[in-house]
This record gives sequence, structure tokens and C-alpha cells, in this order.
Amino acid sequence: MADKLAIITGASTGIGFELATLAAKDGYDLIVVADEPLIDAAAEDFKQFGTQVESVQADLAAIEGVDALLAAARGRRVDLLAANAGIGTGGAFLDLEVGSWRHSIDTNVTGTVYLLQKVLREMVAVRQGKVLVTGSIAGYIPGSYNAIYNATKAFIDNFTEALRNELKDVDGVTLTTLMPGATETEFFARADMLDTEVGQAKKADPAKVARDGWDALMAGKGHIVSGLSNKLQVAASGIVPQSILAERHRKMAEPGGGGE
Repeated sequence: MADKLAIITGASTGIGFELATLAAKDGYDLIVVADEPLIDAAAEDFKQFGTQVESVQADLAAIEGVDALLAAARGRRVDLLAANAGIGTGGAFLDLEVGSWRHSIDTNVTGTVYLLQKVLREMVAVRQGKVLVTGSIAGYIPGSYNAIYNATKAFIDNFTEALRNELKDVDGVTLTTLMPGATETEFFARADMLDTEVGQAKKADPAKVARDGWDALMAGKGHIVSGLSNKLQVAASGIVPQSILAERHRKMAEPGGGGE
């Protein structure tokens, strides 16, 4: 058993998988969680680095799912949390089933906020801990044809900025927001966006995105936008009218916009 424990959510694939790999390489015991059986195979991969790994299959949209995840720590102090789990909902909002968009909101917002509150309370009490939250540059852009996802990331980007300010006088505890752009993960397939322009475009390497987030976390930085082009998009979002940003996003995310 290592002397430090990390929890990584959404760790079965993509950025979460890469973050868990980095944590294991750095000597953290792991509790990794996802809402799919693939998390068990991912956990076996992380064990190659010689630390203790436990996998939890849970729906983090539900309070009970977050509680089940935290119970897996069995009283051990959580030294590092990477709150990475998130769900996209591509397509026209009016065509979405209520259960689909609600599950996205509950996963991306409610479950994340509840997890942060539970873990950060303990970290603040002992004045020790690191937290990385995966936001997105999508939070700066009105997300036509992925409206729910972008709105949830706007919440996360804003919420973590506010929370970071509340914690600024707490020595030993850091909160970092990772804001990637489009990344080569299962996100676009799961959001039914493979026929869109962004779904078919070349995207960032999740290992590179995870490394950017990890390095920022270890340095105690407040936030990191991964990728130069994404930094430019964030800068432009404060200048370009929201209606124009929404139209640009429409061209990227409208179903069938990627051609054959």
C-alpha cells in the first residue's frame, strides 16, 4: 500500500485513463471509477506500475453512486482527486429525451459538485490535498447541437473559479481546472456526433491533454487551457459576440455536417 491515495473518475478511457496512468506512475494507490464494466480492465492496466488499484462501477449522476465511490476508500484520506467524468448530448435539444439531458446534467454538474464538496471538506480539515477538475473550453462557447454539454461545462468552469477563490487562504489545498478542447476520446461516439465536422476532425491526444492537466495540478496552478488553438478560442470568446460563436459551433456540431 502506498502512502498516498488518488481517486480518478471517468477513468475507463480517454483523459481519465491517462490521468490514472500518470497517478499510478507517480506512486499513488488508485480508486478508479466509471459507469461501465470497462473500468475493471482499465484497473488491471494501472496495476502494472506496482500500486494498489481498486475499480468501482458506479453512476456518478446519482448521489448514491458518489457515496459508493467514497466508501471504497474505507476511511483512507484522499490525497488527490481528478474529477473527470462527463457526458455529452449531441443533436438538437428539442429531439433529446428528458432522461438523456438530465443524466448529462446530473453527471457533469450535480455529481461533480457533490464529490468536490465531500472530498474538499476533508482536505481542508487536514490542510492537505490536490484536486483537478476537467472543465472545457466548451464552457466559453454557446454549444449549438451540444447545448446541454457546453452549458454544464460553463457551470464547471465558473464554479471552480469561484471555489478556488474561497479556498485561496487554505494552505496545502489546491484546486486546478483543466480546460481541453476537442480530444480524441470516446466522447463523440457516445454523444452521437461522429457525423459532425468536429466529430470527424483531427483532435488532441488525450495523453497530451492529461499531461498538461497533471503538470498544472502538481504545480498548484489554478487552471490550464490545453493547446494553443484552444487558448486562442478562449481569448476570442471574450471579444466575439455570443451569436457568432453559437453559429460557429453549429457548423462544427450540426448532425450530418461532417459529410460522408
